[in-house]
Amino acid sequence: MESNLPSNEEKTLKSAGIFALAVAIVALATAAASIIGTAPHQGQTAAISTPFNYFADIKIKGKAAIVIDISTGQTLYEKNSDIPLPLASLTKVALALAVADVLPSHAVITIPYYASGSNGDEHLSKGEKWRVQDIIDFTLVTSSNAGARILAESADNMIRERYPEFPAGYAALSRMNELVKELGLQYTYFLNVSGLDISTTQAGSYGSARDMAALFAYAASAESSLFSGTAQNGVLLTSADGRGQVTVSNTNNVQGAIPGLIMGKTGLTDLAGGNLAVVFEVGLAHPVVAVVLGSTEYGRFEDMQKLVTSAQKSIMKVE
Repeated sequence: MESNLPSNEEKTLKSAGIFALAVAIVALATAAASIIGTAPHQGQTAAISTPFNYFADIKIKGKAAIVIDISTGQTLYEKNSDIPLPLASLTKVALALAVADVLPSHAVITIPYYASGSNGDEHLSKGEKWRVQDIIDFTLVTSSNAGARILAESADNMIRERYPEFPAGYAALSRMNELVKELGLQYTYFLNVSGLDISTTQAGSYGSARDMAALFAYAASAESSLFSGTAQNGVLLTSADGRGQVTVSNTNNVQGAIPGLIMGKTGLTDLAGGNLAVVFEVGLAHPVVAVVLGSTEYGRFEDMQKLVTSAQKSIMKVE
């Protein structure tokens, strides 16, 4: 597989504008409040230009949620959007960004012993050689914790060459936390690279719905090809050495029900409950980001369908 990733110089130029977009999303609520004199109440829609409130009857199970029109920067809906909550596997989006920044998509990784079989993932076999992009697709689409560990360990030395201050064995995690700081995500921090709960009381990562909206907007704009597999119902992966081939299904049950889906990621742990974040287009080149945190395993999909439908109606101005 040929690399579709841009050069470091191209990434630097492109990222400047994308960073500004993500930071603008984080600062949106404060700016809006200063203009209209009051911030929108949690659980209610933000002030919008149309007299019809397309989110008025929305009731979701999630503890927090947000919908932002990326094209205009307008918050269409929010509920507890600035409360830090466990992120679960939404964490893996930040991991993919950190890894792809140093490893070419066509670089080959050998599957280690711990990642296969009963101790790792049944789809992986020790000694198989897989391309970086295929492992990223596998990790994101199936939400594989073994895949996340492989990516982090494979990128460790390369990340430390660029950031020598990062500790060995934790370079990917350190870069993930640095990235969210660069984006201005004040409530987000990662304690591991997968988002898996550390204990019955400690999650593997935390962040707000607004922070995740900014992270996903950045990811979809800066590295859209990196996350294209998450917009598919499933992906067929073939190892670089031809020893293995596997078809994996998307953990996002509503992937096929969201027109114009650009990317998405699920998350599910005991502490987090059900999480889901998506970026999709309404019409032509009109991206929207929607995030649900703290719902249930199946409630997150119901919540998202409600938010997506209302966002489509709000932007298209149809009842």
